[in-house]
Amino acid sequence: MALTLGVFEGRTAFVDALRETLLQACAIDGSGARELFCLDASFEAWPLSEPAVLDALSAWARQPGRRLHLLALQYEDLRRAQPRFVRWRTTFDHCVEARSYEPEAMVGRSQLAAFLVAAGGAQQRSVRLLDAQTWRGVASELPVDALRSREIFDAVTQRSTLSFPSTTFGL
Repeated sequence: MALTLGVFEGRTAFVDALRETLLQACAIDGSGARELFCLDASFEAWPLSEPAVLDALSAWARQPGRRLHLLALQYEDLRRAQPRFVRWRTTFDHCVEARSYEPEAMVGRSQLAAFLVAAGGAQQRSVRLLDAQTWRGVASELPVDALRSREIFDAVTQRSTLSFPSTTFGL
């Protein structure tokens, strides 16, 4: 399946681009990515609980050296909107790192509202949401686009804390 590249507009187009990229990045034929870098305020709109995406993520996570990096402002919306993914996260905790950031960490980085970067495979792939109001963004296989997003991810990660544990312990 080839990734539909270029500019997209609308929530449906954003979700389709994420789905295509996730399915392609999780390929276990050697062309898939070793790491996925995901940044969003809440991940509420992402297709993470779709059966096809969860199946692909499960197969991908069973391969050695895979890592899913999540970076969000908060995870409460994800817990509410993506219950299947929350269960998946519990099973595959060994390959997931989830962190949260404060709003100040995104100051000066407003050119990206959300993004997904698939790295370490045959190609660098990225889906970048540039305007959250119109759901306008771009899907790309250009290494420079993935690199710019990864630089933002790394910078925000430095000002983040571990969050979204796979299990919650209560008294």
